Amino acid sequence: MEPTISLRTEVAADPMTVWSMVSDLPRMGEFSPENAGGTWLHGATGPAVGAEFRGVNHNGEREWWTKVHVVECEPGRRLTFDVWTPFGVRVSRWSYEITATATGCRLTEHWYRVGNWFIRRFMGPRITGRADRPGYNARSIEHTLAAVKATAEAAHRTGPELRRTA
Repeated sequence: MEPTISLRTEVAADPMTVWSMVSDLPRMGEFSPENAGGTWLHGATGPAVGAEFRGVNHNGEREWWTKVHVVECEPGRRLTFDVWTPFGVRVSRWSYEITATATGCRLTEHWYRVGNWFIRRFMGPRITGRADRPGYNARSIEHTLAAVKATAEAAHRTGPELRRTA
């Protein structure tokens, strides 16, 4: 499956710092302009293949939830999850890929558009208020990558002794 959108940024922080941010789905609301976080389900406390998560999203006054199924989980390297509607229809796949570099790491966010035309053209826009989902997601990914980068680099600058007490 080819991604619909893939954007990346260079981060001056170690891969595990970045991993800790993008894999903490309840915290994603700090970075994403649309996602407000959520909760792990069925006793899961973090990402693992097969783990499920209920995500909450918003657009102004609109709020909706989705169910996330983790399909790939390689700590420090990759997190991939499928997003499903409350009606059991898969609508997208998201993936965060982290590659170590000489100065920290490269963070790539992929969005894969899946699902049928009815969800894409009719239900999705009615529920989310977003008629141009690919256009919005491109801007959203830019925002998320910039927020993760800024937070990871700030944490990296504080040094490990300060991170432990914060």
